[in-house]
Amino acid sequence: MPPKPAAAARSAAPPAPTPAGQADIHRLYERAVQCPEAEVDFLTERFRWLRGRDARRLREDFCGTAAVCREWVERHPQNNALGLDADAAVLAWAERHNRAPLPPSSRARLQLLRADVRAAPPGEAPDAVIAMNFSYWLFRERAELRDYFRAVHRDLAADGVFFLDAYGGYDAFRAIIEERTVEDDEGTFTYRWEQASYDPITGLMDCHIDFALPDGTELRRAFSYRWRLWTLPEIRELLGEAGFRRVVVYWQGWSEDGEPDGDFQPAEHADADAGWICYLSAQK
Repeated sequence: MPPKPAAAARSAAPPAPTPAGQADIHRLYERAVQCPEAEVDFLTERFRWLRGRDARRLREDFCGTAAVCREWVERHPQNNALGLDADAAVLAWAERHNRAPLPPSSRARLQLLRADVRAAPPGEAPDAVIAMNFSYWLFRERAELRDYFRAVHRDLAADGVFFLDAYGGYDAFRAIIEERTVEDDEGTFTYRWEQASYDPITGLMDCHIDFALPDGTELRRAFSYRWRLWTLPEIRELLGEAGFRRVVVYWQGWSEDGEPDGDFQPAEHADADAGWICYLSAQK
């Protein structure tokens, strides 16, 4: 199963020219990988379920194109968002395509900063911090990941919640290529996810994203990642070591035709599967 790879701390190859000009790999990524509406739905509902109130201040770590930040501030006039990323180029894209087009009142409530997510600038404590699309897997050592989790715990509001995702299954440990077709306003294109290598001793893996465009152009390795395949027990243990007092795993169900149904519910146990994606929440 092709996961939702991160749009942050990436290695982006220059897109190949097409008859229409330069292909926009960030736009292709948003269309193929992200669903900000569903993600904000999940965050909103689960924070209310956990805390009995609405979250208003969101920090998106490894924010990439900041599509979730944009959706967040558009949802409610009191919602504020801060997007952090180390990549100046993708932040510039986010500013042009996701922040600048907003009405002034919404734009003022969305801030984008180039920063290390472990050293966020001082400011009003966020109700929720998110690290989605497995972006935190870029921390490859236990101490590094624990330090990041501790930084999130430190920065959150007193009753704040940290949301993140993970993927796994026995196919996650294989070299594999999977692809799917994506319908887009400008035509249908193909998204290809490649797990190029996995080292069972170190847990490190190399992954790539390719795009095949309607005109036959292929954008090979538009995004590349070298990260660690963290398991759920490791993630949960490190969150506990970082000071989070309750960690909940949200597992996806299945539709009648055997497809993932997109409904993530709390779970303490799950069946072995070739490929799965889950969410986690960690309460301060």
